[in-house]
Amino acid sequence: MTDTNPDLIRQTAARVLRTEGAAVTRMADALPEDFEAAVEAILAVTGRVILSGMGKSGHIARKISATLASTGTPSYFVHPAEASHGDLGMITPEDLCILISNSGETSELGDMVAHAARFAIPMIGVSKNPDSTLMKAADLRLTLPDEPEACIIGMAPTTSTTLTLALGDALAVAVMERRGFVAENFRTFHPGGKLGAQLAKVSQLMHAGAALPLVDADLPMPEVLLVMTEKGFGIAGVTRNGALAGVITDGDLRRNMSGLMERNAGEVATSNPRVIAPDTLAVEAVAMMSGRITALFVVEEGTPVGLIHLHDCLRAGVL
Repeated sequence: MTDTNPDLIRQTAARVLRTEGAAVTRMADALPEDFEAAVEAILAVTGRVILSGMGKSGHIARKISATLASTGTPSYFVHPAEASHGDLGMITPEDLCILISNSGETSELGDMVAHAARFAIPMIGVSKNPDSTLMKAADLRLTLPDEPEACIIGMAPTTSTTLTLALGDALAVAVMERRGFVAENFRTFHPGGKLGAQLAKVSQLMHAGAALPLVDADLPMPEVLLVMTEKGFGIAGVTRNGALAGVITDGDLRRNMSGLMERNAGEVATSNPRVIAPDTLAVEAVAMMSGRITALFVVEEGTPVGLIHLHDCLRAGVL
């Protein structure tokens, strides 16, 4: 049994990370020659980007495909063995193939290479062997640097898979930026979970229309109280000529208890309230609702168009 000294374990981990990190840095300083052409080829695809690889390369191919798909490039993974048993029909002339093989001699990719050649389907090869069968057949070649594996025997795919994954991320992000892909697009593909919630906009969470607790500045307070009770937000927006002039909160009611029922909304309202625009991210609304503020009116060109409440953000998972 090998020594389980914690210091030796940490030394091993540090060695692996430094080995792989140094390899990625060297690749960053000397990107594959066809990298820019590969980005343009992906942008030109009218179909989908097909990823494939065997074994560990297949796992990396799946991840790259998922990253492309989530950042605006339709993509899916085709298992090379399944491709030879009917799944080649999933790959059309409108598609582009990215085939991954560290050695470039993975026999299971042979039928996919032949299919791409037969139907003139653009093919990008990813391998560390520029003279391999795969790379000779590819239209574009993303040659990985020939770096040592991080494992002690120098055989387990470690550095090579890290390099492939990092290159795939670089490719996906470069394509994403060239497309002008922004946070709103990203949320389209990530509607669930914490990430999707944090990218939600105020307009997607706000109450609007008849739900808004709006009152005219001249409205007597007894009627204002009825509106506030009916709408149930603990706040009323006070308007003059359609524009938001102030707000009345539960706190304003307590501060104006003396003679409250003889006043009108404009006399009780707090002027110049905090407001927010509908295209603002919900996380920014949460940041504005600090202290005792639990609701914000959503305003466009001075006109109240919605109301966002802290509870709405909580329910959506923004926090």
